Amino acid sequence: MDSPVSIRPENGRSIRQSVVLMAAFAVFICYMDRVVMSITILPMAAEFNWNPEQQGRVLSSFFVGYLLTQVAGGWLAERHGGKLVLGWGVVFWSLFTLITPFAAAGGMLSLLLTRVLMGIGEGVTFPSIYALFGRWIPAAERSRGIGILFSMIPAGSVFALVATPWLVEHWGWQSAFFCFGLIGFVWWAVWHRIATATPEAHPRISANELALIQGNRDDSIGDMPVPALGTLLRTPAVWAIIVSHFSANWGSYVLLAWMPTYINKGLGVDFASVGLFTMIPSAFSFLSLNAGGWMADRLIQRGMDTTRVRKLMQTIGFGGSAAVLAVVGYVESIPLAIALMSLGNIFGGATAGGFGVNHLDIAPRGAGVIMGLSNTAATIPGIVGVYISGLILNATGSWTLVFQTAAGVMVAGLLVYLVFASSRKLFD
Repeated sequence: MDSPVSIRPENGRSIRQSVVLMAAFAVFICYMDRVVMSITILPMAAEFNWNPEQQGRVLSSFFVGYLLTQVAGGWLAERHGGKLVLGWGVVFWSLFTLITPFAAAGGMLSLLLTRVLMGIGEGVTFPSIYALFGRWIPAAERSRGIGILFSMIPAGSVFALVATPWLVEHWGWQSAFFCFGLIGFVWWAVWHRIATATPEAHPRISANELALIQGNRDDSIGDMPVPALGTLLRTPAVWAIIVSHFSANWGSYVLLAWMPTYINKGLGVDFASVGLFTMIPSAFSFLSLNAGGWMADRLIQRGMDTTRVRKLMQTIGFGGSAAVLAVVGYVESIPLAIALMSLGNIFGGATAGGFGVNHLDIAPRGAGVIMGLSNTAATIPGIVGVYISGLILNATGSWTLVFQTAAGVMVAGLLVYLVFASSRKLFD
C-alpha cells in the first residue's frame, strides 16, 4: 500500500463528514426510540398494574430481538452495503415504535412481541455503520468518527428523557411513541439522498476527497472476502473487544433502563423533573465521548503506539466508571448522586478511543461482522443485566447492589482487554 495521503483542512463539510453525521443521527434516533420506554414505563406500569418484575420483562424484551440481527446485519452490510442495511433497519424499528401503544393495549404478549421486533430492526444499526465507516473513514479520523457516533447515544437519550415527560404530561404516554416513530421515516428520506455504500459510488464526491480516503485505506478492502466467523472467534484480540463491549453495556444498559426509576423512586425526584436530572450525566457523556475520540487520534498522530493508546483510553474509561459505580449507591444527596454519575460518564467517554474503535483497527474489511459479534455479546446485559437488576430491586430494594454489580463486571472486562487487546491489522 502507498504512503497515506495527509489529511488537510477542507473548505466546507466533506461528503464523508455528512455520511458520519447522518449515521450518527441514526444512532440518535435509535436511542431516542429505545429510551422512551424507560420513561413511559412509569405511567404505563401504573395504568396496567405492572410490578417491578413485569417492568423488567418489558424493558428487557427489546434486547431479545436486538440480539438476533447483530451478526446478520454485519454480514449483510459487508456484502450489500451499510447504506441499504442501515436505511431499512431504521424504517423497520420506527414502524414498531409507532405501533407500541396499540400493542400495549392488546396485552402483555403483544407488547413483548412488538418490543422484540423493534429490537430486530435496531440490531443492524452498529454493524452496518461500522461496515460503512470501514470504507468511508480514513484511519487517522476513525477515533473521532466513533466518538461522534457513540456521543449520539447520550444525545438521543437526553432528548427522549427531556421530551418524553413533556409529551406524557400534555398528550399522554402514547404520544411519545407516535412522535418519535415518525422521525425515523424523515431520516430515511434524507439518508437516501446523501449516502452511498462506498465513496467510489458517490456522484458528488470530489477527486481530492476520494484520493484522500483511498490513500488512507487498504485498496483491497472492496475485493477481499469477509473473515470467517471461526477465524474471528479464534483470535484473542477479537475476544478482547467482545468482552469489553459486554462489560461496557452491562453498566450502560442497566443505567439506561433503570436510571429514571432510580432518580424517581431511589432519590425521590418527582416525575416531571426526572428527565432534567437524568440528562445531566448524559450531557457530560456526549461531550466526553467526542473528547475521547479526539484525544486518541491526537495521541496516535503524535507517535504513541496505537495499541498503547487503546489500552490507556480503556483503562481511563472502565477504571473511572467502575470506581464511581462502586460508591454512588451509598449517596443520598440528589446533587451529589448526579455529580458522581456525571463524573463516571466523563471517564467513560475515553472508551471511544479504546475498544469502541478497535474493530476498525484489526479488520477494516470485517469491522461490521466483528461489531456484530461484539454487539451480540453486549446485548446479553440488556436482557440479563436489566432483568437481574429488576430482580435485585424486587428482592432487596438495593440500588447499591445494582451499581456495584455493574462495577465488578467492568473491572473484569478491563483486565481481559489489557491482556489480549491489539491494534495491529489482523485481517485484510
